[in-house]
This record gives sequence, structure tokens and C-alpha cells, in this order.
Amino acid sequence: MSNETSRKALHAYVTDNAHEQWHGFAAEQGVSVSAILEALAPALDVEEQEGSTLEIDSIVTAARRIDAARRRRRR
Repeated sequence: MSNETSRKALHAYVTDNAHEQWHGFAAEQGVSVSAILEALAPALDVEEQEGSTLEIDSIVTAARRIDAARRRRRR
């Protein structure tokens, strides 16, 4: 997870279909799209992950932790 005091916006323009896919997947998993993106970031480091595949279950688990931490900070 990134430093909680240092956050930057990530903007993307995607097709309507891609938008629905991202939000649909996030809703099915019970997390936000931003948490999924943050959880995916370390897995996208090609130099460290050479030859490995993305593990969606572990990414979703990380996204859930990110969302939970954000909810706790907002209280």
C-alpha cells in the first residue's frame, strides 16, 4: 500500500465497456476500482515479477485491505 499521507490521482479515459468491466468486477469483489489499481501496482513491476502471472485472488485480498484502511482513516 502506498504512503497514506502521499496520494496522487490516477485519471484514465476508457471505453464504456471497459468502464463497466472495471466497476462490475470491483462491485462483485466488494472493493473499489482505486483499491484494485493500487493493489495491482506492485504486481506490474516487470523487473521483479519476471516470469510470474498475476494472482487475482491475492490482488483482491490486498484491495480489500486498502479499502478497509481507507474507511478507518475517514472515521
